[in-house]
Parts: sequence; structure tokens; C-alpha cells
Amino acid sequence: MLDRTLNFAAPARFGRTDGEPAGWAVSTAPVAYPQAVAAMEARAAAIAEGQAGELIWLLEHPPLYTAGVSAKTQDLIEPDRFPVFASGRGGQFTYHGPGQRVAYVMLDLTRRQRDVRAFVAALEAWVIGALAAFNVRGELRDGRVGVWVERREPGLPTREDKIAAIGVKLRRWVSFHGVSLNVEPDLTHFSGIVPCGVTEHGVTSLVDLGLPVTLDEADAALRASFREVFGETVDAPPPI
Repeated sequence: MLDRTLNFAAPARFGRTDGEPAGWAVSTAPVAYPQAVAAMEARAAAIAEGQAGELIWLLEHPPLYTAGVSAKTQDLIEPDRFPVFASGRGGQFTYHGPGQRVAYVMLDLTRRQRDVRAFVAALEAWVIGALAAFNVRGELRDGRVGVWVERREPGLPTREDKIAAIGVKLRRWVSFHGVSLNVEPDLTHFSGIVPCGVTEHGVTSLVDLGLPVTLDEADAALRASFREVFGETVDAPPPI
């Protein structure tokens, strides 16, 4: 088992070569998944053409399941529970819904590093840094995508639960899709799928860990950690 815990205070490791800040947008109302994907793809295309700047877009979705390119049919346990959408991102089935902060990451890797592994490691460092702001130790595990936390309770075996998912896609070296952090979602909604194909571990959230964190507080931690890993941001409007 590999513990690759990363330090919140780590210096920027995936910054732009020209130092230009990325836009930072927050949608205050839930955004339908098809419209979000269309907006992401349009923005990523505009970034690749040099017609728009990079954008980090924070939002919530209505309850739904998405199937990444590696999704297995048998991992959709309750296909009629929520809408199910095919997704071009990496990974398997995941859940999105209220209380979960989704961060769609539209970055130009040509102006950063054309290194997919380094990019994914930077996304992991970003989430782990945000969790550290709440004294939560986020960890990575070989063979399991996402960010995990150990749960220790007196008299019970230590268990590991997933607190954040990562799934991205690149087109012309511009990223889209991104990460999802469980702040206060209804964790029972995950029971309709096998999250990311992992059956032997569960899911958790900041509130489930006993931390009464709001979405605004999670956003502030994500933005501070993003600055450490990717560089500065500036306020920007959501793409829709």
C-alpha cells in the first residue's frame, strides 16, 4: 500500500510558463450535466484556439451518475435511480449531486507542461492541500484513483474511504472535466453504483468526518491550494 500524502505548503509545481492567472468561476445554482459538458467543451476549444483564457469552474449538479470511459455495466446497480450520462472523462462510474463540490478544470497544458502524469499528480496535490486546511490527511493508493482518508474508531479495524474523485480528459492539450470533493452530499446516493469500480472501500465527506464545512469554506480552501500548485487565479464569470 503506497502512502503518497502531499504537503499543502508545497511550491507551485504546474504553473504557467508566462505566469498568467487562471479564471476562477463559481455557479451558485445547480447546473444540468449536459449543459455543463457542452460549456466545458466549448471553452476548452476556445482555449486551444487562443480565444479564451484558462478557467476553473466550481459548481454543483442535480443528483446523477456518470460513466467514464472505463465504466462496467455491472457497476451500475440501480440504473433507474438517477439519470445516467456517458462521459468522455477517464475512470468508471461516479455520482454527482448537491453538497458535492465539482471543479471543472480547463487548463492549457501547452503553457504549463505537456505531461499527463504530472498534471494528474498536480490535481491530487491540489485536493490534498485543500483537505489539509481542515486538518484532514488525504492520501493516495496504488491502483485506486482519487483521494482517500483513513477512518480509525476505537475497537474497529481501520478502514479507508474515498473523499474526492478525479477524472479528466485532454483535447489538443487542453484539459476538461476535473475533480469532485465530497463536502456534504447524501452519501446514500452512492449506493446505486460501484463508485470507481471499488467494492471493498466506502465513501465519505467532510461533514461525515465530523467537520461542519460549508461549500464556501471548501471553495476557499480549494482556491488557496490551487494557488500553491497551479498558480494565481482571478475572478471570472461561469461559462453559462
